[in-house]
Amino acid sequence: MSSKEPGYTYLFTNHLGLLLIAFISVFSSSMGQSFFIGLFQVDISESLGITAGQFGTAYAAVTLVSAGALMYFGPKVDWMSPRVFALAILTGLMLGIILLTSTDLFWLGLLGLGLMRFNGQGMFGHLGNTLAGREFKIARGRALSLVSLGYPSGEIALPLLVTLLLTLMTWQQVWWLLGAFWCFIWLLLFLLAPWPESPIKLSKAERKQGPRPLRDRRFLLLLPLIMALPIISTGLMIYQAHLTVDLGASVSAYALALTGLGVARIFGALFVGPKIDRYGSVVTTRLFILPFALALVLAPVIGGSAGLITLMTLSGLVVGFQEPVVNSLLVSIWGSQNLGRVRATLQSAMVFGTAISPALLGYLIDYGVHFQVIIWGMLAYLCVAWVVAQVVLVELGREQQVS
Repeated sequence: MSSKEPGYTYLFTNHLGLLLIAFISVFSSSMGQSFFIGLFQVDISESLGITAGQFGTAYAAVTLVSAGALMYFGPKVDWMSPRVFALAILTGLMLGIILLTSTDLFWLGLLGLGLMRFNGQGMFGHLGNTLAGREFKIARGRALSLVSLGYPSGEIALPLLVTLLLTLMTWQQVWWLLGAFWCFIWLLLFLLAPWPESPIKLSKAERKQGPRPLRDRRFLLLLPLIMALPIISTGLMIYQAHLTVDLGASVSAYALALTGLGVARIFGALFVGPKIDRYGSVVTTRLFILPFALALVLAPVIGGSAGLITLMTLSGLVVGFQEPVVNSLLVSIWGSQNLGRVRATLQSAMVFGTAISPALLGYLIDYGVHFQVIIWGMLAYLCVAWVVAQVVLVELGREQQVS
């Protein structure tokens, strides 16, 4: 790295306010993430008078609906004022909290849960990553890396905080307290932070002329590779018990593996940002998934606790890589002015993919397929997806050389 290349210090010195807006947006997505809602699954089920199975079905349904809504509302970040966009998301999230915590009617509770999934897990994460990809022209890779740390930050901090608060108050009071905290933080951001200017105003006709990713050959060829990690890691997480038993690992090893995943994810995000800025999105997209492929080879070969820890740690490393690398690639292909539209389509596709993965793996496990065999199948899918993506990456590399 040359001494003149802007680093993380440059971002903190010159763009701290914008970094905070984007980071807190991503961190705020925790309120709609599965790991957070799962902490209250039993309480929510009892409040609405439903079983765990009915909760799972309802949760899957609202997740799929929110994915479709994200595809419709997500592109609006390309032309709406970021401040207005954030205020709308915050309002929707708070309304979801109120509905979920103040009713015992199933349909109102379901609506509240849906609003939390859509505005939290969907729109807040979408806003933060879009702002980072669009507004940072210099050191974009580093900015995307820093902003992506909002995800593991929430996963580390909130479960510990919620566990403590639940010893002091009811689950509804915990939600209200956290909701008030989020409103206070966002009020400070609305009043004090240096919000970017509104994107260029577009007419309805101009909006319709934007890219349509699902009709774009490049998007469709890249999609299997981009979706590979979320689809596979979702299956590994959902069926962690079967994975642990079939690899011959101990339960304590899985707990250690989760710690390794979290640490590696943070390291991966901070490591990959400078590489994106130096080598570009094409090179990093070609390489970022390879440690995960190595993990899928080593896990069944090594087996036992060592194999499990290796698999989870390397997957965490690549999870840290993925968000900055993919967002940088999307900007390279479709431009920062269309990032919201393309990201919304991608996120929706990934949600559908991660909804199908547990069902498919569940059937394989029911039919007695050993998890080692499943892992080899995951590796085969990853290799095919990587080869297919090279068609676009080679073309894009040539275009960048010419320009």
